[in-house]
Amino acid sequence: MPKILVVDDETSILNTLQILLRGEGFEVTVAVSGREALERFDDVAPDVVLTDIRMPGMSGLELLAAVRERDPELPVILMTAQASLQSAMQAVNQGAFYYLQKPFSNGELVALCRRAAETRSLKQENRALKREIRRRDDSRARRPVGKNRAFLEVLRLAETVAPTDSTVLITGESGTGKEILARYIHSLSEREDGPFVSINCGALPESLLESELFGHMKGSFTGAVRDKEGLLVAACGGTLFLDEVGEMSPALQVKMLRALQEREVVPVGATEPIAIDVRIIAATNRDLEHEVRRGSFRSDLYYRLNVITLHLPPLRERPGDIPLLAEHFLKGLAERNGGEPLRLSEAAMERLQRYDWPGNVRELENALERAAVLTRGREIDVDALPARIVEPPPPALVADRPPVNPTLDLIERAYILWVLQAEGGNKARAAEVLGIDPSTLYRKLNRYGIGES
Repeated sequence: MPKILVVDDETSILNTLQILLRGEGFEVTVAVSGREALERFDDVAPDVVLTDIRMPGMSGLELLAAVRERDPELPVILMTAQASLQSAMQAVNQGAFYYLQKPFSNGELVALCRRAAETRSLKQENRALKREIRRRDDSRARRPVGKNRAFLEVLRLAETVAPTDSTVLITGESGTGKEILARYIHSLSEREDGPFVSINCGALPESLLESELFGHMKGSFTGAVRDKEGLLVAACGGTLFLDEVGEMSPALQVKMLRALQEREVVPVGATEPIAIDVRIIAATNRDLEHEVRRGSFRSDLYYRLNVITLHLPPLRERPGDIPLLAEHFLKGLAERNGGEPLRLSEAAMERLQRYDWPGNVRELENALERAAVLTRGREIDVDALPARIVEPPPPALVADRPPVNPTLDLIERAYILWVLQAEGGNKARAAEVLGIDPSTLYRKLNRYGIGES
């Protein structure tokens, strides 16, 4: 139902127009003066303004100018009983939608108001469509790079939940691109025009982190020389990204839980709460379920954060994405430095795909930036890559990232491999160190799928 604001200093005309337009399906608000119309303007949010020109105090032309300052595209129809060429030209020059001379027929007025409302609606739809197209184009440019099946499933889920206000928990090892994914979610959300605010909860001591998140009042502690707005307030209307949320102290966890539940914060040293409207995206490289079982992370905060979980796979599990990522990073370097993108030799690409990437995507980006700086031609070869990539160390027999609760078989297997490595692969000496018969060692090696390695 289109909304129309009707302005006339004659109440009899107002009542007549109100009855007429309501009967034709309009939501009508009336005002007896231009000033009253402006006072009610924001609450009404009209689709059309219908106003008389000659009114005491503020004329219709003055009201037209004031309305166009607030909303340049809002159609304003001017009515007058004393038409003149000069006033008509002035109205058109100031952007009036139509200049209507009294007396007019009811049908003429209704048709004109409908046309104005339809024009307003079409402009809004067109603007929304352009905004959506621009948002999609921008989001495609910001879309994390990869074709790995597990990685694409994460992206599809992220794109599904992005338009909602649901809290998201992103898990994954350091360097897998958790903040990049968080920014991508923000860019696809209804909050894209709002701020994206990021903080690393593990990079600051507890007292400073509390002040950064919740703000503080002047004089609340030594060094608080002025009021400071917290990030939860600064991010209002947008997204707050809590990186490494598992590093937050128990005391801050309590305060964060209350802020999320009550949708308000109390700055350090303050007594009055401040309402917040913010979406939370948290990230961690820890196993928060394990931290909950250990008692180092509150279960109620965990469940509050863990509404939607997105797990980013490590780069070693998606080697097929390395060529895409390398091309993306080298293109970005070229754009920043004003040149053409470098290419990788086949040998260099083979080394990149063979490497284990404990630092994940971040390590790959840094390695390529280093290689680009050291390369004099147009092709990055093996000699420009870091030594750890060119000649990677032999694979560790015991994983750097063991499971939280390893089985007895897994512990035994790791111990046998560790002794074998210490004895240079000599199975007889290894069996002696282990205190078992060599035949028993061979059976265990076969059982654990180690064979003759």
